[in-house]
Amino acid sequence: MSAKPPLFSIALLSAAALAYEILLMRLFSIIQWHHFAYLVIALALLGYGISGTLLSIAQHRLADRYANLYLISVVLFALSSLLAFLLAQTIPFNMEELLWNERQIVNLIWLFLLLALPFVFAAAAICLTFMAFTEQTISRIYMVDLLGAGLGSLGVIMLMYLLMPETILPIIGLTALTAAAVAVWELKIVYRKMAYFALTITAIALLAAIPHIQLTYSPFKGLSQALQVKGARIIEQRSSPLGHLTVVVSDEVPLRHAPGLSLTAETLPPAQLALFVDADNVSAITQASESIDTLAYLDQTTSAIAYHLQQPETMLVIGSGTGSDLLQAQYHQAASIDALELNAQVTNLIIRDYARFAGKAYLNPHTHLHITEAREYLTATDQKYDLIQIALTDAAGASSSGLYALNESYLYTREAIQLFISHLNPGGYLSVTRWIKMPPRDTLKLFATTVEVMQTAELPEVEKRLALIRSWQTSTLLVKNGLFDTSELEAIEKFCDRRFFDLAYTHNLTAEKSNRYNFLKSPYFYETTSAMVAGDLESVYRRYKFDIRPATDDRPYFHHFFKWESFFEAFAMRGQGGMPLIEWGYVVLIITLLVTGALSAALILLPLLLIKRYVTAQSTTRIQQWQVLLYFFGVGLAFLFIEIAFIQKFLRFLHHPTYAIAISLTAFLVFAGLGSLSSQRLAGILGYRRAARLAIVSIGILSIGYLLSLDSLFIWLGYLPMSMKMLISMLLIAPLAFTMGMPFPLALSVLKRDGESLLPWAWGINGYASVISAILATLIAIHLGFQAVILMAVGTYLLLLFVFPDKKPG
Repeated sequence: MSAKPPLFSIALLSAAALAYEILLMRLFSIIQWHHFAYLVIALALLGYGISGTLLSIAQHRLADRYANLYLISVVLFALSSLLAFLLAQTIPFNMEELLWNERQIVNLIWLFLLLALPFVFAAAAICLTFMAFTEQTISRIYMVDLLGAGLGSLGVIMLMYLLMPETILPIIGLTALTAAAVAVWELKIVYRKMAYFALTITAIALLAAIPHIQLTYSPFKGLSQALQVKGARIIEQRSSPLGHLTVVVSDEVPLRHAPGLSLTAETLPPAQLALFVDADNVSAITQASESIDTLAYLDQTTSAIAYHLQQPETMLVIGSGTGSDLLQAQYHQAASIDALELNAQVTNLIIRDYARFAGKAYLNPHTHLHITEAREYLTATDQKYDLIQIALTDAAGASSSGLYALNESYLYTREAIQLFISHLNPGGYLSVTRWIKMPPRDTLKLFATTVEVMQTAELPEVEKRLALIRSWQTSTLLVKNGLFDTSELEAIEKFCDRRFFDLAYTHNLTAEKSNRYNFLKSPYFYETTSAMVAGDLESVYRRYKFDIRPATDDRPYFHHFFKWESFFEAFAMRGQGGMPLIEWGYVVLIITLLVTGALSAALILLPLLLIKRYVTAQSTTRIQQWQVLLYFFGVGLAFLFIEIAFIQKFLRFLHHPTYAIAISLTAFLVFAGLGSLSSQRLAGILGYRRAARLAIVSIGILSIGYLLSLDSLFIWLGYLPMSMKMLISMLLIAPLAFTMGMPFPLALSVLKRDGESLLPWAWGINGYASVISAILATLIAIHLGFQAVILMAVGTYLLLLFVFPDKKPG
């Protein structure tokens, strides 16, 4: 075996492992829902912890077997990365049945075991390398581990623009096999030809599997249900990090999509194709016609209300997508329309691939398309509008089930609503359409957000600036830059009466008029909105069954409505239809935390008895196990806390989610890797303990400094082009990430020198802590905000000053 660690191989393996983790998050967003991303992160890092536990127990049997075990681990990762996902798709898991169907608990355990398995192998290979080489190599091994992970995260995001996600799976396996092939060379394996032959055969098998890999969508997703319609078939599929697009046509039963269409509508939509994003979130690609009258059905939806109050000369559509809101604007003869859409693949479908079928939505002299995020666009322009319309984007079913509860959204925060209102002309309107949930939730949260924004701005007569209407399926909130006058209120009432829509709020509305057509047991919308404008917001928040407190940029969870008292009430009524009232996204997070926390505790404690025997045999070892436990658990917790929280902060600067995640995650990992490389040199000057203390204090100072200054700095730099923002983001992340890369390898080097038998245990502890931190950071952010996550991370880091696992004297 070579005297040097296989650094190039480890870099490739780490790249493949993190790419696989990101890809799993994307895949489960497609076949299940977004909240599965948190489950996947937990599973991935749980695999890292399990590897440490297994190696702790078996370490006395591993002497002189490093090269073979490393190669076997890498190859097993390559094979299991594909097989584990394919097998996981065959498990009939439905999260909504988890609380009352014990079979789903078994299915969840199987999912844990299957999806954690590839990461057990990848982590075992890296930990074996730490165990096999000297303390002076620890920092270099950790450096290439982080560098590879950073490049892997960037590479897989780029691949998602070029290939379908299921096609990337075997590519990750091939990358791991390449890592094995490089290791054969780096480790000077004696059976080199035989190893290369076996790796080549394995690679051919992975390539042969590509045509046979198919995604199995949850039967509860919109795409699965649409394909049950007679004659429905998929005619187009595309994918990117922003979404997996599927176009469906039905030759026998026409597909029709017009959310909240009045039950009195006499005109039906023309021929349509259905576009599903991530196998849900359906929208319509509507056939163009020479006659504008074919679009009359769009005047029979709640979102048309603004056009009956004034003729907008300039308007902005946020989330223009397949163009339904643009067609509605064209029907009402809007003179100038700015259309904002983040996902260029959606607009390319309409403008290029289906231009003859539906191209008029964008291809006309009145519409100006901008591929950008709404807040980025408005921050960079002084343009004012007569009407700003936020399109209905998410899926009705998932929205009602609370499956978007963990989605961060900066479109409906207080800061976003304030920005939108500031870009209205005097007398202009902000129009926001949402799905109706029963009992009411997001419509009321949106209303409360607007009220708080106006009260904070000290606008007079807030109650006269708002109007809310609802149909059987959707609601539309109108916010005016001014006061609604009598003629406008009469026009709103006339609009609703003709379409059998209900008034939910105007300042002159009475309870009797608020609940006439789409009858509810009580006029919930009217009662709650009226209480809000009366100035008793805090009391409304406390009394209401769901959490309708406004989202902010620091707590961007608009879709989070969970309250424990409501959960227990709904669960008690599970036999009488109470299950749909449960906010499942939050419940998934809690269940994942409990399960992974219990497993982590058990697997951390399991090796202790065996480790004690090995430690006793090492006469020079005086390191306390409690120090190892606290230090490496704290490092794992705090590192991810800071990484997750600051990625969210840079998302608000870069706006585009793909750019933000790619730049921030890659920068954190790459510069942390460089910090690891420098840590050994720093330890040579100061010693391990003092070097770690210097790094930890620097992390605290930089984190607090960024916490106090980044928001103001981002506002000041907000007008810069995207390329400059990316460069500035990397430069800002660099010093923080550099210092964050030091505490772990410094302590691990000490263990390698003074307590080698504790090293795999420490590796496992760090992995388990990372499991918990990924989930816990989200829970803290939901309730307290990302600033609290950063402060807790800093506090945790500072506590590490007192538990550095150095050798006990004597």
